[in-house]
Amino acid sequence: MQLAKFTYGKGRVRVMRVQRDGPRHEVRELNTKVLLEGVFADSFLSEDNSKVIATDSIKNIVNMLARDHVGLDTENFLGVVASYFLERYSQVEKVNVTALETKWRRLDVAGAAHDHAFTLDSNGQPVTRLTATRTARQLSSGVEGFTFLKTTESGWVGYVMDEATTLPETRDRIFSTSMNASWIWRGTPEHYLAANAKVLSAMMEVFATTYSPSVQNSLYLMGSAALEAVPEISEISVACPNKHYIPLNMAPFGRDNPNAVFMPTDEPHGQIECTLTR
Repeated sequence: MQLAKFTYGKGRVRVMRVQRDGPRHEVRELNTKVLLEGVFADSFLSEDNSKVIATDSIKNIVNMLARDHVGLDTENFLGVVASYFLERYSQVEKVNVTALETKWRRLDVAGAAHDHAFTLDSNGQPVTRLTATRTARQLSSGVEGFTFLKTTESGWVGYVMDEATTLPETRDRIFSTSMNASWIWRGTPEHYLAANAKVLSAMMEVFATTYSPSVQNSLYLMGSAALEAVPEISEISVACPNKHYIPLNMAPFGRDNPNAVFMPTDEPHGQIECTLTR
């Protein structure tokens, strides 16, 4: 038997960083996973653990670095984590770090954003991934479960019609999805948080303002807008389930239904995915 591939590390290392430089606090809550690759085969093949960094130590290192770098945005914080392992442990050859962020939005009080009170922003979870060796790095940012819809300006016509087709054509339907998207950085923006927001803003503007002949075409236009808006990203991948809203038949109740009442369903759903590069 041969050991074809292996890695190990620590998952679900949760840490909240609170930056207290003044009366206005910043909060950054992360759920991180650190996986290491390198000279660790002996621990799989024998009783030799002499090269292994304990997973509990990996957790402690993340927490130590969180204390040392309270104010760093997620992308730069992951870079610090990867550098720590690569610089300190010669047996580590590659570090894969992933961080899911819990988004906290400032609470509005008397029309103003509060300095230190927050509410959960539950639409979408930011995700950052870094793969680092001593010679190369690939960093991506993105969002999972970012949910949006529009009630019109979407249709679906002209597709294959044969014995398996039961879906009627329509030029006016609800378009709803829960998007997973990620983009790879080729340069360093002035502020990652602002650049990430600009990516989503560009995509949402296209979604809201253009007619959608298909989810496929909308994803292409949205991804193109993101690449145009943020020159520091080299490619973007988007995956969108087509969450259906089926018009209800009101005729048995003596009522019409001018696209006003629907049955929500997302099982089964269409799954549309694409990657755009420059």
